[in-house]
Amino acid sequence: MRLKSNISFILIGSIFLMGGCNLYQSNNIPIEMVAFNSLTKEEVNKIPVSPKDSVVNEVIVSEDLGKQIGDKFIGKTIYSVTFNNTEDDTNGRLIVYVSNDKETVIGKGYENRK
Repeated sequence: MRLKSNISFILIGSIFLMGGCNLYQSNNIPIEMVAFNSLTKEEVNKIPVSPKDSVVNEVIVSEDLGKQIGDKFIGKTIYSVTFNNTEDDTNGRLIVYVSNDKETVIGKGYENRK
């Protein structure tokens, strides 16, 4: 009888552990939503469709980009989230930079118009 209760305890514990892991994974927010949540109201209004209408890229921070988001990021890999159709007469598309933890916004700006 004791063996049955030990096995039941292990099974129930395993179910809670797996449930907890799934719960944690479901709380992970996509990078484009992390970027979107950092925008001002005016920036949000520039996005005509959806935050999912964006391009996520891994980038290595150059010296030029480091001047914008911080010298400590030069040479490091981060993510850029470029929101499509946000350009206007003076600026290119809106870009938000997210650290490699995929949760921390470290800067934002616009593409250079050429």
